[in-house]
Amino acid sequence: MLKKLKELKNKYDDLVKELSKPEIIQDQNKFAEISREQKNLEPIVKLHKKYKSLIKNIEDDESILKGNDKELKEIVKEELDDLLVQREKLEEEIKIELIPKDPNDNKNTIVEIRGGTGGDEAAIFAADLFRMYSRYAERQNWKIKLLSSSPIGLGGFKEISFMIAGEGAYGQLKYESGVHRVQRVPTTETQGRIHTSAATVAVLPEADKVEVDIQDKDIRIDTYRASGAGGQHVNKTESAIRITHNPTGIVVSCQDESSQHKNKAKALMILYSRVLQDKIDKQKSERDKDRKSQVSTGDRSAKIRTYNFPQGRVTDHRINFTTHQLQSIMDGDLYEIIEQLKIADNIEKLKNL
Repeated sequence: MLKKLKELKNKYDDLVKELSKPEIIQDQNKFAEISREQKNLEPIVKLHKKYKSLIKNIEDDESILKGNDKELKEIVKEELDDLLVQREKLEEEIKIELIPKDPNDNKNTIVEIRGGTGGDEAAIFAADLFRMYSRYAERQNWKIKLLSSSPIGLGGFKEISFMIAGEGAYGQLKYESGVHRVQRVPTTETQGRIHTSAATVAVLPEADKVEVDIQDKDIRIDTYRASGAGGQHVNKTESAIRITHNPTGIVVSCQDESSQHKNKAKALMILYSRVLQDKIDKQKSERDKDRKSQVSTGDRSAKIRTYNFPQGRVTDHRINFTTHQLQSIMDGDLYEIIEQLKIADNIEKLKNL
C-alpha cells in the first residue's frame, strides 16, 4: 500500500511541476486536463501524508516496547492499541480512495427519457420519471433546465431531455441509465387490469469543446417547422433544428424554442454530451472485455428497475435491492437506492484493484 501511495504522490508532484511550465500554461486544453488530474489526486496525497505519520508513531511506540522502561511501556501500550485501530480505519479509507475515479463524476448531467413499450402509458411513465428526477434535483439544490421535449397531450412525453446542473450531478445519477419498467393500472384502463410499460433513461455527462472535438464538416444541420401534440405550438417558420453527427451517426433534434438560434445551441449541447458518452462507452467496452460490470452505467438496453404500484414496491435488479417506499421514491427520495448502487460498484472495483 505504501508503495502505491508513494507512486501516486510522485505523480502528483510531477503534475504540479507540469502546470508551472510555460508551454502547458499556454495550451488551454492541456492545462485543464492536467489540472483535473492533479485535483483528483489531492485526497489520496493527503491520506498518504497522514498514513506515513501514523506508521512512524506506531514504529516509535513499538521501539519503546522493546526497551526496559516499564512505566513508559505501560503508557505506550495503551497508545499503541489506539494507533493500530486508527491504522485499520485509515487503510479502509485509503482502499476506497484508491478505487479509480470517474473524471466525469463532478460534472453537470444531461438526462434523456424516452417512452418505450406501452404506448400512452409509457409516455405518462416517462413524465413520472422526469418529475422524480426533478424532485431529487430540488432536494440536492441543483438547477434544472429543459432542453427538448415531445409531449403527447395526456400529461406524458414521447421523449424529454433536460440538464441538471450541480456539483456531482453526473456521479449521483449515472447509475440510472437503462430501462425502467412500471407495473400499474393505467388511468385509461377501464377494466382495472395491470399493464406493464417501460421507459428508457440515458444519463450523459455534460461535455465541452475541450473534451470533444466536433468539426463543422462532420455535422449536418437541417431545419424544419416545429410541431406539438395535437397541433399545438406549431411554428410557421423553420425554427426546429436537427443535427446529424456523421462519424457516429448520432442525431439530435430540438424544437422547444421559437428561436432557431436557441434550438441550435441546445441541440449542440446535447450532441457534445452524446458524442462524449459514445467515446466513454467505447473505452469502457474495450476495458471490460473480460469482465461484465454488475452495476451498469451505460447499457441503455438493460432492464435495471421495476416500479410495482399495486404492491408499492421498487426493485433494482442489478443489486437485488427491494424497497416498499415507492411513493417516496417517485417523489424524488432516491438517496437509499443510489447509495446502495455506489456501494455495490465500489465493492466490485475493490475486487479488481
